[in-house]
Amino acid sequence: MDLRDCTICPRNCHTDRVAGQLGYCRQTNEIKAARAALHMWEEPCISGQTGSGTVFFSGCNMGCVFCQNHTISKGITGKGISILRLAEIFLNLQDQGACNINLVTPSHFVPQIIDALIKAKDMGLSIPVVYNTSSYEKVETLKHLEGLVDIYLPDLKYFSPALSKKYSYAEDYFYYAKPAIAEMVRQT
Repeated sequence: MDLRDCTICPRNCHTDRVAGQLGYCRQTNEIKAARAALHMWEEPCISGQTGSGTVFFSGCNMGCVFCQNHTISKGITGKGISILRLAEIFLNLQDQGACNINLVTPSHFVPQIIDALIKAKDMGLSIPVVYNTSSYEKVETLKHLEGLVDIYLPDLKYFSPALSKKYSYAEDYFYYAKPAIAEMVRQT
């Protein structure tokens, strides 16, 4: 996964995110997170009794017109952090009693998240990792997460190409989402 010619998501932008170019996700190669905290209002099976250790990543590869977090998904909100800092955030959330680490809209930061998870696990991260996604993913990108993600939380938005084009500018949404979800199931 080379961010100098980014094709990690179905948008296949081919931008040089390392040089600071923005892809469809509106992000460079620097991790940008909008919020990291215990989240009690996720699905009950994800939040548990102590809360999900949720990291909301800035930017998104979808651009849905109905987004409830549009300032985050447009990349307007957030702070740049290093891979080491992301690993420390995971461990801090675990120390706060999080029942899992919940990666929200992580697709465009997969290479960096992999490095952060490996570091965090080496430093004692032991709670499950949730990959909370729109399902607009490439199978080859998801394969890099095998063994690092315990729970996939795919949000299947569309079957209709016309609706996915109209509301998320992604006519090929289901073409990618269907095999992506199959890969998530295979891994877990």
